Amino acid sequence: MTVTESAPGAGPRMDAAAGARAAHEGILRRQSARESAARTYARALPIVPVRARGLTIEGADGRRYLDCLSGAGTLALGHNHPVVLEAIRKVLDSGAPLHALDLATPVKDAFVTELFRTLPPGLAGHARVQFCGPAGTDAVEAAFTLVRAATGRDGIVAFAGAYHGMTAGALAASGHAADVRVARLPYPQDYRCPFGVGGEHGAELAARWAESVLDDPKSGVPLPAGLILEPVQGEGGVIPAPDGWMRRLRRITADRSVPLIADEIQTGVGRTGAFWAVEHSAVTPDVMVLSKAIGGSLPLAVVVYHEDLDVWGPGAHAGTFRGNQLAMAAGTATLAHVRENGLAERAASLGARMLSRLRALEGAYECVGEVRGRGLMIGVELVEEECAKGREGELERGAGREGACDEGRAEGRPRPAAPHLAAAVQRECLKRGLIVELGGRHASVVRLLPPLTISDEQATAVLDRLADAIDAAARDQPG
Repeated sequence: MTVTESAPGAGPRMDAAAGARAAHEGILRRQSARESAARTYARALPIVPVRARGLTIEGADGRRYLDCLSGAGTLALGHNHPVVLEAIRKVLDSGAPLHALDLATPVKDAFVTELFRTLPPGLAGHARVQFCGPAGTDAVEAAFTLVRAATGRDGIVAFAGAYHGMTAGALAASGHAADVRVARLPYPQDYRCPFGVGGEHGAELAARWAESVLDDPKSGVPLPAGLILEPVQGEGGVIPAPDGWMRRLRRITADRSVPLIADEIQTGVGRTGAFWAVEHSAVTPDVMVLSKAIGGSLPLAVVVYHEDLDVWGPGAHAGTFRGNQLAMAAGTATLAHVRENGLAERAASLGARMLSRLRALEGAYECVGEVRGRGLMIGVELVEEECAKGREGELERGAGREGACDEGRAEGRPRPAAPHLAAAVQRECLKRGLIVELGGRHASVVRLLPPLTISDEQATAVLDRLADAIDAAARDQPG
């Protein structure tokens, strides 16, 4: 039916809908024409958000979505939570400066007080805080500067699959070439264990490897200024660190006076079911790098560290945008709301239920390799359904495809990652009004990062849509 043929009263509504779609498409066309080729989320998620509340986003075309990206984990309380909006309005109405460099302000004082209230007990009473530039990568760079100054050493040890940001040192720690000297160690996991065994044995081997590298004078890795890790690798594919391995690393680094740096940029503020993910293993790091959720949806990044490391001089790490008063106010409100309302505990219980239901997909679909996560940080790794679809390089030369496939299954080897299938699932999710992220070493992990405020009913809707999207994507694969 065209607009001219519409029933009485329907014409204006159809005109409005058509206008909304045209505006939506026009904005996307202009973005494609004017923005950088480096843009990422916009390519996979061609939406134009105009309104948002909690878990829900409404696009310019009138479509509504359940947002399980949450600003890459930034929105602990979801979009436009009332306590965050109230905190921002209070600062705006007060006449307080919005930009204050690193000067002391009542807003900053309140933020630091609330932040210290949440810290692991072993650190809270001995902590110092450095405000950095507005992004998490700035906090990582500041942490590297801090430990270099404190130890007099240069190198950094990081882990395969890590993601610590986009500046030079952070990129080096994430596995990319840069001027900062970074050694990378294997990060333990079950599904794709670097030692082929998984479980406690795999974690023990990873710990021994770290110990050997640090102690062996011929390893090529001098004693480093610091060791940085994510308690749950996020961009690396939602891989929780084994608690025993975390405790071993704490002992290994402490015995050698190597500061342990915990990157809690994505895992912090209740995301994993504890306020800080290191609390799962009862580990107290020397340094914590924090961003994302601590700003309550606005840019803010800090380094929190033990006072014994506070030997750097004035200006050792600076930056113009360290005094964002709106972000500090929003952050204070977010930290307090999560703490006072037990949202970390809520993330633990709801996340466990969501994982339990998603794990049923492992048996139902051959393409679901593993479901894993902690709290409301969940990943579903997608793999090739048949060996014939796998990479040629993973098959033994001279062996038949089916024979190699059977041998791999018998030995329990994981099937090749399926990034094309993960991308198809993401597209199918978007069709069903669900926004999800992809990650992992092969971009084959569908990631869920819903706000901590998600309701049981909303969680069910998310899982229903995801399961339906996996089913549709799996059926559409060439057989």
